[in-house]
Amino acid sequence: MKEKKTFLSIRELRKTYRTRDGELEALGSVSFDVYPQEFVSIVGPSGCGKTTLLKVIAGLLPKTSGEIIVDRENFDPSREVGFVFQKPLLLHWRKVLDNVLLPIEILKLDRKKYTKRAMELLELVGLKGFENRYPNELSGGMQQRVSIARALIHDPKLILMDEPFGALDAITREKMNFELMRIWSEAQKTILFITHEINEAVFLSDRVIVLSARPSRMLDCFDIELPRPRTLELKTTPEFNRYAIGIYKMLEVK
Repeated sequence: MKEKKTFLSIRELRKTYRTRDGELEALGSVSFDVYPQEFVSIVGPSGCGKTTLLKVIAGLLPKTSGEIIVDRENFDPSREVGFVFQKPLLLHWRKVLDNVLLPIEILKLDRKKYTKRAMELLELVGLKGFENRYPNELSGGMQQRVSIARALIHDPKLILMDEPFGALDAITREKMNFELMRIWSEAQKTILFITHEINEAVFLSDRVIVLSARPSRMLDCFDIELPRPRTLELKTTPEFNRYAIGIYKMLEVK
């Protein structure tokens, strides 16, 4: 059997902050692999360094030590990583289309060339016809869809998502999970997804990485061998519950 090619390898990654009281170790020694077009969720206690990990991978924070190895040498995070934050972070004075095209302007690419793609992405995320609306005219879920389209506009190979649905109500969050699975399937991107919701992680993912409390280390990695496409009924099955309970036990949730 042919061995799977690794897209992203994290090797003994550490991040330490200097404070008045000395050094604060946010990431202890984190190592894991991610494969092309894989959906991987990362869970762990609050404050364990999940967001720090994504920011280091994205090049938004410098690492203290360790390696981030991508499948080719000329990998440029600014051009090949898309980031979806906890909040949509849309510019309220810019229309939806202009918000989606913002990375193109920052990267100094040809806006006209990417306008058609922006319209296609808005259709992909279910916002066809909303390109001339302003963010305050959209619901929270719709704003987060705009931020997903914005993360995809420059055709990155890797999408990093930091609790993107944490501020949404339960019903909207459930709908967004299905929307995200559809978008991921159609866009064929590799996704690293942070969440506090264990059931959400199991439902979305090919694998779930469990981090320890700070300074974080990888406790375990669960291969989620559940059929796709995922359905709501899947959450009621013994197989689904077995994965969720295993992760809860790993995090010592009684």
